[in-house]
Amino acid sequence: MAIGKIFFSGSFFFFLYLVGFISIPADAAVKRYQFDIQVKNVSRLCHAKPIVTVNGMFPGPTIYAREGDRVLINVTNYAQYNMSIHWHGLEQFRNGWADGPAYITQCPIQTGHSYTYDFNVTAQRGTLWWHAHIFWLRATVYGAIVIMPKQGTPFPFTQPYRETNIILGEWWNNDVEEIVKQGNKLGLPPNMSDAHTINGKPGPLFPCSEKHTFAMEVEQGKTYLLRIINAALNDELFFAIAGHNMTVVEIDAVYTKPFTTQAILIAPGQTTNVLVQATQAPGRYFMAARPFMDAPLTVDNKTATAILQYKGVPNTVLPILPQLPSPNDTAFALSYNARLRSLNSPQYPANVPLKVDRHLVYTIGLGINPCATCLNGTQLTASLNNITFVMPQTGLLQAHYFNIKGVFRTDFPDRPPKPFNYTGAPLTANLGTTLGTRLSKIAFNSTVELVLQDTNLLTVESHPFHLHGYNFFVVGTGIGNFDPAKDPAKFNLVDPPERNTVGVPTGGWTAIRFRADNPGVWFMHCHLELHTGWGLKTAFVVENGKGPDQSILPPPKDLPPC
Repeated sequence: MAIGKIFFSGSFFFFLYLVGFISIPADAAVKRYQFDIQVKNVSRLCHAKPIVTVNGMFPGPTIYAREGDRVLINVTNYAQYNMSIHWHGLEQFRNGWADGPAYITQCPIQTGHSYTYDFNVTAQRGTLWWHAHIFWLRATVYGAIVIMPKQGTPFPFTQPYRETNIILGEWWNNDVEEIVKQGNKLGLPPNMSDAHTINGKPGPLFPCSEKHTFAMEVEQGKTYLLRIINAALNDELFFAIAGHNMTVVEIDAVYTKPFTTQAILIAPGQTTNVLVQATQAPGRYFMAARPFMDAPLTVDNKTATAILQYKGVPNTVLPILPQLPSPNDTAFALSYNARLRSLNSPQYPANVPLKVDRHLVYTIGLGINPCATCLNGTQLTASLNNITFVMPQTGLLQAHYFNIKGVFRTDFPDRPPKPFNYTGAPLTANLGTTLGTRLSKIAFNSTVELVLQDTNLLTVESHPFHLHGYNFFVVGTGIGNFDPAKDPAKFNLVDPPERNTVGVPTGGWTAIRFRADNPGVWFMHCHLELHTGWGLKTAFVVENGKGPDQSILPPPKDLPPC
């Protein structure tokens, strides 16, 4: 297992690799990495194909840092595609220039060019991840970010004997960008992936994949920390380990009140840390992941597997499969998410905004628009508050910082322009959907409550929404239409889960709160790549404050041009 090109300033760090385990590097003030975007032939099912990688690795290298570190990552693009990298969940205080979404905070890094992402890790610790943030390239361009607590600060849970990253993903046998182009020409969704993967490998349930199975070795009686990341493009996933319970201790790099479960649900963009005790009979046990879909849509029921293997057990022993929830198990999904609570300890408080300055309601809609260039004459689309977002050709942050006119408007509506029975009988109308690059302007340090409301335009569906530049508190969720007169009385304002990505339940709503204390332009979008491409996205313009450290930092000199 190769490290790839990873360089650190300060002392030399020794990495110990043990069947999927990676030791944690020592403390340092500055971490330096070199990311080379390259095309490499990779085999996962029955044949090899060229994919875009970082340092020739799939998944890409893990970024290690410690709370308080400065991280510099020089990205050099040798691939045929323009590229940008997003450091998912890092708050990038005042420093949107390092956030990464193409045409939002930067223009992409063109072929043959480089850009250095330079950021500080401030008041964050835990598991995050990085991925390409342009087109569907994050299908293969992704990796983990592991942020250790400050030196001398223990975890607020049992110290694990060892830890490993478990990155869940998808695999296409053909070039994913060509598949997307073909779908767009037809006006239809691209073909579904050919396999799900665990650490880039589908496991032995897929044809020609015997060599492509991730395995981790455990010792009897030891406790292990799994850092689980859902890097899939379009699937919420169940994950379980045969014969073993998991204790959830962290989500999206925020500690939680521990609870034990036989399976977890994790949406694209989310991370979950669990403790696993190796106390079962010595053997080989499958870890497995498969999609959750409780909407009336085609279910992609491919199950990826990896192996948890007790030390000394031969590879000839057949693994045991876990009991995963059924693909449409809504009851499990709702009950699992309801158990998630912030730790809310004196050291790690849950600072939930109790007073709200700005109330927002955004409806999530799918639709069908005429398309003269599509073979069937129509194309699928998506919208927030009936607005389908149009990507600009100039970075929104640059346009805001340099006051470039005509790139975007700041008149995104606070509420749906046409209220209706959102989750009632299925509707086929688009309700006057318009195209535009329209953002919402937010006053610095104001408190925001945003209700994301699913609708039954075409169909109800679960949507995982990611907000860049911020964590937020998930204060409430429910099925049906949000009732502003009754539902806020049931909000959890004491210890709600704190996240950067939240699933809006199928045919339901989710309410989040955050304090807008990070100036800049911050993307918010559905983390289903299919829906993002259809326009299910927007951005917030958070104004500068009056203090000396409350304004956007100046852009770096090597910021990629458009």
